[in-house]
Amino acid sequence: MIPLVLGIETSCDETGVGIVRGDELLANVVASSMDLHARFGGVVPEIAARAHLEAMEPTIRRALDEAGVTIADLDAIAVTAGPGLAGALMVGVGAAKALGVATGLPVHGVNHLVGHVAADALAGGPIEAETIALLVSGGHTSLLHVRDIDEDVATLGETIDDAAGEAFDKVARLLGLGYPGGPSIDAAAADGDPRAIAFPRGLTAPKDRERHRFDFSFSGLKTAVARHVERAADADSVSVPDVAASFREAVVDVLVTKALDACAHTGVPRLLLGGGVVANRRLREVAAERCEAAGVVLRVPPLSLCTDNGAMIAGLGARLVARGAAPSAPGFGVESTLDASVVQVG
Repeated sequence: MIPLVLGIETSCDETGVGIVRGDELLANVVASSMDLHARFGGVVPEIAARAHLEAMEPTIRRALDEAGVTIADLDAIAVTAGPGLAGALMVGVGAAKALGVATGLPVHGVNHLVGHVAADALAGGPIEAETIALLVSGGHTSLLHVRDIDEDVATLGETIDDAAGEAFDKVARLLGLGYPGGPSIDAAAADGDPRAIAFPRGLTAPKDRERHRFDFSFSGLKTAVARHVERAADADSVSVPDVAASFREAVVDVLVTKALDACAHTGVPRLLLGGGVVANRRLREVAAERCEAAGVVLRVPPLSLCTDNGAMIAGLGARLVARGAAPSAPGFGVESTLDASVVQVG
């Protein structure tokens, strides 16, 4: 039997509901509350949770209509149990449990990060037995060694301060650009020189390799940008395009360098990108160029499956159901700092 699974994703500011049959994508509906957070320059957890609550039922209905199925046709429900914003996660888990109780369907609480890896199979076909995954979003910057997506995922490194997406948002605010920062910096950088300013590459010095070889830090880069803007403002010589392009280049350089180092270190010649920051044009360009030069196969899901969505959660749930995994225990809770090694909770 090829399982028909509905997935619910509410880890941050997007209410995502997806439906898959095995690896076949039937529906991927996302309701974003981004506009509600724009005035604050970042996600406000309480606003996100309330927006999820209001969007949940209509988003589920839209997904069922798009897939051409009913709740009675489903074999299981999958939901993000972590990591993410605790209040936002609770809304999704509560909705999944309610549906499970009402229908008798099994509920699988799954890992948001591993879901990003599973998303690629919905568009690119089966994932190789081993791959390195670079996940870059507003809340997460992680390097994973995926030996078996269903049960053997190890965290190689992660951000020790700001995630890459947070750094984009904060630098965009420094430059007077819009929220979210990724698209606005991408647009400004189009007219800039990425070599104009030598911004630092965090945790890439030889002294950092022993403890933080695969970890990320963008706080120092953000501070360097702030200082440059202050000095340039005093001299009335701020070039927003050059700052944006140079900042973006520094972030991309660190991300791709560490990802390819992980491929070389593990002997895995495959790299998968995921997360909303993958929408950044320069990141995709540099990753493609440097992976080709290094003999590494690069996989990047369509942008609609890179940002947070319910389809990736449904896809991971379908894999677990097909493998015969037991559902999560009825009392499972949310885990805002859930490690990627835990594919399913409970």
